[in-house]
Amino acid sequence: MSLTPIGESRQKVTAAVLRLKKLGHEPITCITAYDYATARLVDEAGIDVVLVGDSLAQTMLGYENTLSVTMDEMLHHARAVRRGVKQALLIVDMPYGSYHVDAQDAVRNATRFVKEAGAEGVKIEGGEKRAELIRCIIDAEIPVAGHIGLTPQSVNRMGGYKVQGRSLADVEQLMRDAVALDRAGVAAIYLEGIPREVAALISAEVSAPTIGIGAGPDCDGQVLVFHDILNLTFGPPAKFVRRYGDGAALITHAVEAFRADVRARRYPSDEESYHLAEETKQALETVLERKRALRR
Repeated sequence: MSLTPIGESRQKVTAAVLRLKKLGHEPITCITAYDYATARLVDEAGIDVVLVGDSLAQTMLGYENTLSVTMDEMLHHARAVRRGVKQALLIVDMPYGSYHVDAQDAVRNATRFVKEAGAEGVKIEGGEKRAELIRCIIDAEIPVAGHIGLTPQSVNRMGGYKVQGRSLADVEQLMRDAVALDRAGVAAIYLEGIPREVAALISAEVSAPTIGIGAGPDCDGQVLVFHDILNLTFGPPAKFVRRYGDGAALITHAVEAFRADVRARRYPSDEESYHLAEETKQALETVLERKRALRR
């Protein structure tokens, strides 16, 4: 399978296509999106997977972490993203609390993302302990992506956002987690915040494509948060974040220029204004002249 240049027609990306990309050693690209405009731009740029991440809790809603975002908020953003995505595979994060009670609750919530927001898959954090739950969701005909390593929904248990898999015991657990997810039939496995060497071992061991975020270059694909690559977050970036543009500076400059033009009465110009037709203008002048005459 060869890479398709941006601008040329490309096939619809599905979970099966991701498998083919892994087999063909073609890197998988994934970026988060949270609204229609961003989703459309990302999709038209040729990205393979668009992820409506629960990171929207911080990037879009200003929460401290991902734990506060609700099903309704995730559905709202997922529906907007769906309207902007045509070719990419659309995966939506299951928010904290939406799959932690029981399997029936998890399947119901996953089904809502498919029926109400047009999701083509959901992502769930956790390894071995989520395997049976994931099978239940897959049995409901919903593709599932797993997520192991640094799992943000476990921030309180982990004591912060820390690299995982540093000890031999932790590496062995990550391997068990990955194999369990693979055997459960996941469409992909997101590897976050783990050493490169561990991610390479997992990627070679499992048949599911691996998508890394802070997991080194040996994964089958890579994901970054849209706001991170454009400097639209308010804080220092993680070690693995590479900024490809300065959206913050661009937006600030544009807004400041608008403010300056309005205050100096440079905006709007005559060319940017609508005008009456000449005959209407003349008729209006006649009416105004009569009114002025009556006031004299």
